[in-house]
Amino acid sequence: MTRIVVIGAGISGLSTAYAIEQLARQSEVDVDVRVLEKERRSGGKIWSIKEDGFLCEWGPNGFLDNKPMTLELCRALGIDPQLLRSDDNARKRFIYAEKVLHRLPENGPSFLKSKLISWPGKLRLAGELLVPKRTEEGDETLAEFGRRRLGSEALDKLISPMVSGIFAGDPETMSLKSCFPRINELEQQYGGLIRAMLKLAKQKRAEIKAGKAVASAAGPGGVLTSFHNGIQDLTDGVVAGLTGEVLTDHEVSRLEKKQEGFLIHLANGGQYEAEIVVTASPAYAVAAMLDGGDDASAEILRRIPYATMNVICFGYQQERIRHDLNGFGYLIPKAEGCNTLGTLWDSSIFPNRAPEGMVLLRSMMGGATNQAAIELSDEEVKRRTMTDLNQIMGIDCEPDFVRIYRHRHAIPQYTRGHARRLLELENSLSSSPDLIFTGNAFFGVGLNDCVNAANRAAEKVIARVKSRA
Repeated sequence: MTRIVVIGAGISGLSTAYAIEQLARQSEVDVDVRVLEKERRSGGKIWSIKEDGFLCEWGPNGFLDNKPMTLELCRALGIDPQLLRSDDNARKRFIYAEKVLHRLPENGPSFLKSKLISWPGKLRLAGELLVPKRTEEGDETLAEFGRRRLGSEALDKLISPMVSGIFAGDPETMSLKSCFPRINELEQQYGGLIRAMLKLAKQKRAEIKAGKAVASAAGPGGVLTSFHNGIQDLTDGVVAGLTGEVLTDHEVSRLEKKQEGFLIHLANGGQYEAEIVVTASPAYAVAAMLDGGDDASAEILRRIPYATMNVICFGYQQERIRHDLNGFGYLIPKAEGCNTLGTLWDSSIFPNRAPEGMVLLRSMMGGATNQAAIELSDEEVKRRTMTDLNQIMGIDCEPDFVRIYRHRHAIPQYTRGHARRLLELENSLSSSPDLIFTGNAFFGVGLNDCVNAANRAAEKVIARVKSRA
C-alpha cells in the first residue's frame, strides 16, 4: 500500500485527496490517503459563518456553473440536489464610475445606451477591429493589453474593476497569459476580440441549428452557484466523502526527503512518513516547508506574491435601505478614489443570507493596490466602508450587524513572468517526482480552477503509484 499525504485541507487539498481515492479504486491500486491541516477546521478559505441569523462567507461565496469540474464533484459526492443557483436578478452587475452606478451592459444595444463608457471611448472600443494582433514575444500585462486593444477608458472602467473583483489585483502588474489565457488565445487565433466574438457566435448559431448544441441560459459567464447553507457545504461534503483521515491542528513545519519518500515533520514535534506528498497549501507556506531541503523550489515559490483583503459584512433593516438592491452588486474603478473595491448584495444573490426583513451587504477592501488596508483598526475599516456606502448607495445609518474578516494572504497574484516561474518550478521538481504541487497559486484562483488542478494532481499521483509498483 502506498502512503500518500496531502498537505492542506482547503478545497484544493480535499478534492485532490478525494480524486486520488476515486482513481485508485478505478485503477485497482492500494493507497492510504491522509490530509494534514494546520488550522483547527477544514475548508481553508471556504467558511460559511452563521451568526444572528446572517450567513457570512469568510472567503468565496460560490462557483460558476459554466465549467463542469465542480458540478461533477458535487454529483460524485451526492450533494448536487442541494445546489443553489443565484437568482436571475443577480445577473445585474454594476460599475461605479464618475459618481454614478452604471449597470454593466450585457449586449450590443445596452452597451450603446449605457453611459458607463463615453462616445469617444465606445468608438475606441469599436476600433479594436483595426488593431493588429500582438506578435512580439514576452509577457504582456493586463493594462498593456487593455490600452493596446481597447483603450484607456475601457481599461479604467471595465478591465481594472474586473481584475480587482476576481484577483484583488493590479492590472499594471498582472500577466494576461496567466490570468486570462483564453483571451490571449482568442487574439492569437482570430486576430482580435470582436472578430473572435462574431465568429464564435456564428459558429454557435450553426451548431444550434444543426442540433449539435443548445442555447445556454447561463450565458458566457455562467451562473453563480452555492448551497442553501453556504459554500462550506462543498468542503464539508468532500470531507464526508473521504475514506482517509483529515487531521486538523496538524501544522507541517518541514518536509525531509528520504531515499524512499518523505519524512513529514509537524510543528508539534510529531512525524509522518509517506511515499508521495501533495502540497495544497499557499506558495509561501510550502516554501517554508522546503527550506533546507529544496531551496530552488522554495525560492521560486516565494516569488508568487499575495494580495491582502478585508471582507466587511454589514446587516441592515431592509426598510432603512432606500437604494434598489435588485442585482449582484458593484465594483469600483481605482480612479474613483474610494476606500473599498466593491460591494456584493449578498442577500439579493442567494436566499437564507439574512433574517426576514434584513439585508446583508458584503464589501471588500484592500487588494494589491491597497495592501496597507489590512493594518487598519476595525473601527477605521467600518468607518471607511460606511463612507463608501453612503456616497454610492445613500446609506446614512449605522449597520445593525457588523463582521470584519481579515486575509493577510488572500489571493495569489499572477504577475508578469508567472508562466516562466511555473516552468522554473517544474524543472526544479524534476528530480523529486514524489512531490506534487497543487492549489490556487499556479493555474487559476477560482473554485473550478482549484478542482480542475486537483484532478490533474491526482492523475499524477496515481501514475506515480503505478510506476513505483
